[in-house]
Amino acid sequence: MVSVQFKTPGAQFFVPDGVADDVALSRTTYMGISAHQDDLEIMSYSGIIECFQNDDKWFAGVIMTNGAGAPRADLYEEYTDDMLVDVRAKEQKKAAYIGEYGYQALMHYGSSALKDPSNMAPTEELAELIDKSRPERIYTHNLADKHDTHVAVTMAVVNACRMLPAEARPKQVIGCEVWRDLDWMNDGDKIVLDCTSHENLQAALLGVMDSQVCGGKRYDIATMGRRRAHATYWESHGVDVFEMINFGMDLTPLINDPDLGPAGYVKSFMDNFYTEVEARIKKATG
Repeated sequence: MVSVQFKTPGAQFFVPDGVADDVALSRTTYMGISAHQDDLEIMSYSGIIECFQNDDKWFAGVIMTNGAGAPRADLYEEYTDDMLVDVRAKEQKKAAYIGEYGYQALMHYGSSALKDPSNMAPTEELAELIDKSRPERIYTHNLADKHDTHVAVTMAVVNACRMLPAEARPKQVIGCEVWRDLDWMNDGDKIVLDCTSHENLQAALLGVMDSQVCGGKRYDIATMGRRRAHATYWESHGVDVFEMINFGMDLTPLINDPDLGPAGYVKSFMDNFYTEVEARIKKATG
């Protein structure tokens, strides 16, 4: 039995079904790595539901920050940062239990530590966790996200994977939507993540984050609405194929090619988008 130990005081390794740490690590097939509590449930639901009630697939959740800086209102309006950190950790563990995650890691870094490019500790610790877990697929934030901490986490994921030998890297890394939609990407460039099934479970995973929902941000309604809107607007000349979807950006080339620059890689998607828009306008104007 391996007892997982993290470097940051307050970090936690939670296994909902109580199996030994080494078992929880080794059974991992998919991993979600996000900045904040509830980001995981917003961006990687398709992976969560694929593993739900499936003994052959296990979803591991990793939250990089302690969540201290979140807005707060109503019941939580007078909560200190320390009090909110405790609440958000409890909420995230509740989500892990509801979603039957293989394990939930709460890395407990401050946002400033993640946003400091010279601080390699989060990246190195993440590389060690990925190496022990060996997920086939990783869900994380996309590089066009407008939240600085989210992009910092994505770069930590990319750099952590680059540190590993080829055989230890995931086969696929997907950058998902949270603080910016990816509907602007050309259809051929998007990864479509089916979120149709178990709407009740989606609601439970989002609704359990009471400090955020009650705290003034209706992420539950917004997230479900975005998934449904994406499904409806996905295809203009046919009936809906899905009831709910998220879009993803394929980040896999970045982990396999250390010389590929992240900004240039994202720009290639933007260039493709511009080319398509330009061609459609030219077609309409003659």
